[in-house]
Amino acid sequence: MRDFLYVGLSFVFVFMLIGFSTLLKQLKWLPDESSRKFVHIGVSHWIFFILLFENVIFALIPPVAFILLNYLSYRKNIFKAIERNGKRNLATVYFAIALLLVVLFTFLIGENKVYAPAAIGGMLVLGYGDGLASLVGQRWGKTRLFNRKSFEGSVTFFFTSGIILLLITWLFIPNGISNSWWFIPLSALIITLVELLTPLDLDNASIPIITTSLLWFLMQA
Repeated sequence: MRDFLYVGLSFVFVFMLIGFSTLLKQLKWLPDESSRKFVHIGVSHWIFFILLFENVIFALIPPVAFILLNYLSYRKNIFKAIERNGKRNLATVYFAIALLLVVLFTFLIGENKVYAPAAIGGMLVLGYGDGLASLVGQRWGKTRLFNRKSFEGSVTFFFTSGIILLLITWLFIPNGISNSWWFIPLSALIITLVELLTPLDLDNASIPIITTSLLWFLMQA
């Protein structure tokens, strides 16, 4: 019965973020790209809901709904807070697909959601790493690398993802602490290269998939 409540709270959480971002955008307190990244970072925290759900079917309802709603918004430009003006793309759809995949991973791999920390890390790296890298790259990026991404943005992504991996390891993976001295910088470098080399928009799927896989590997140690 509680899962019904968590489904409802999931939609409340996401629509509150979109509404607040839209308000900030209309008040001109946030420019267009910043409002998008505000939602991008905020929605990544939905992943903590997987710790509450007991049934995988209910846990899948929000990601599936987000895929459909984001695609509809992509076609009709409904949620302006998450769409680029004149440059609508499928980034938000790939984001929701990644969410769907990590939910499946959490419930189907291992018992009692033992690998949930890996999924949490994957989505937070996508939210904060990709979100902050984009903002820094657009504001201060001068040295362009691949796929119109900047060196400054990639450095931001590397350090942000490293911090998140460190926090996830220390908080949720006690047996991984002894290996964190090499795992964190190596993984941050791998994920940064994935973000850099993945074509635009698709990194919203590749980043959490690779990050979750790396954290899963660490949890096997």
